[in-house]
Parts: sequence; structure tokens; C-alpha cells
Amino acid sequence: MVLSFFRKSTAGLDHVVARSVTMLSDARHSFDLATAAVMSGGDMRAVADDIRATDERINRAEQDLRSELVVHVTVQGATDIGEVLGLILLLKKIERIGDQAKNILDLAEAGVSFAGGPDIDELLAQRRTVSSLFTEAADLLQHGGDRIEDFAARAQAVNDELRTTMDSYLTSDRPGHEVVPRAIYQRYVKRIVSNLVGVVRSATEPISQGDSNTDVYGDLDD
Repeated sequence: MVLSFFRKSTAGLDHVVARSVTMLSDARHSFDLATAAVMSGGDMRAVADDIRATDERINRAEQDLRSELVVHVTVQGATDIGEVLGLILLLKKIERIGDQAKNILDLAEAGVSFAGGPDIDELLAQRRTVSSLFTEAADLLQHGGDRIEDFAARAQAVNDELRTTMDSYLTSDRPGHEVVPRAIYQRYVKRIVSNLVGVVRSATEPISQGDSNTDVYGDLDD
């Protein structure tokens, strides 16, 4: 078992960890497609079908694995309860990332497009940065290591920039039809980044530390 606080778990939980990495890959796929749609403003019918099918796959995996974990606790007793609760939280956070990617698709389907906007280069650069965080989070789930705090700090820096940008819209002279969609979009991206940090945290820190760990145990929408 590669996750630090799951190493003492029974081998019966190993496949749950492996499938969580696959779910995270699916969530990144949805994020990349949804953000590409809102950046380009092109025909997104095929993209929409793909994202919704991927989201359904993530949801089914989360439900199936959660049921397996409940059965595991029922059979094994309380021995693995901390590991099981951590895995359930991890899976839920990945499921929420998929939902947030679908929310970005909803913006595109509502006619929101940032194509040709004065900030398109910044938005594309931000998109690349967040997409790379998915890759790094998946690697941390698989291999662990001492990079957790560095990852969390860089993700927080991304969210600080997002918060600054969203705050700037409050006093912007730009028309509402430009700033409102951007603020909503940035909010979804901020939630995704926060939940990526939560995924890594919930896989590496014991459930008993929850009282002081807001990244893991905070609102799944923040």
C-alpha cells in the first residue's frame, strides 16, 4: 500500500486506492474538456456527451467502492475504520471534482465563452496549471513521498490568485455579462483545486487528526 497512513491496512483495500487514481484521471479528463469548451466557445455536443458519460462513470465508481468499504467494515469490524473513513472521504472529493467540471460545462452550454477575451492568455495558463495539479495529485496517491506540503502550498497559491481575481470583479468597470461568468468559472476552479488538496490530504493523514485539518475535513465545495 503506497499511501502513508493506509500502509497498515489489509490488502483488501488496495484496489480501492488503485481505482481512486483512475477516478482522478477521469475527473481530469472532464476538467480538460469542460475548460476547453468554455475557452473556445465551439460546438460542444460531443464534448458534453463525453463529460456526462465520464461523470456517470465516476459516480458509479464512488458508489460501488463506498458500498465495498461499508461491507469491509462490517466484516472486519472496527480495525480498519480510520482507513475506511479516509478512503470514503477521498472518493467523495473526487466525485465532487467531477461535478464541478460538469458545472463548467454547464457554463459553456449556456453560451459562456472566453474566446478572444483580453484575459484569455491568463485563463489558458491557469487552466494548464490546474490540469498539472491533477497529474501531481494522482502521482502522490500512487507513490506518496515528502512533497505533500509543497503541493498544498502551490495549490493554495493558485487559490489565492483566484480569490484576488474574483475580488477584483467586485469593483471592475467591465460589464456584468463579462465579469459574472468569469467569477462563477473561477469559483468552480477554486473548488476543484481545494478538493485536489483534500484528496491528497485525506490519503496521507489519519482521520483522527481531522479537528485541525481543514483541507481534509472542510466543506467539499471549498
